[in-house]
Amino acid sequence: MNQKRQKALLRVGCRVPTYIYETTDPTKPVRTFEVKQSVHDEPLRSDPETGEAARRVISAGYNLLVRGKSVGPCVGSVGSH
Repeated sequence: MNQKRQKALLRVGCRVPTYIYETTDPTKPVRTFEVKQSVHDEPLRSDPETGEAARRVISAGYNLLVRGKSVGPCVGSVGSH
């Protein structure tokens, strides 16, 4: 990402999401790692530290709901709890 874009994101107060990746070499144990990336960045194809092949893990995310005092993963409609 270029410096002009980085400065613009910081001025607006945008937060860069953290993505979870896992290694994909079938001859080794699966290892997970996290990387902070812009939503506009292409997914990584390898671990930046080891060079081992990797893929992005798709997850549902995590959400805190104050209104109904629900805390936990957001997996359905909120309703009137």
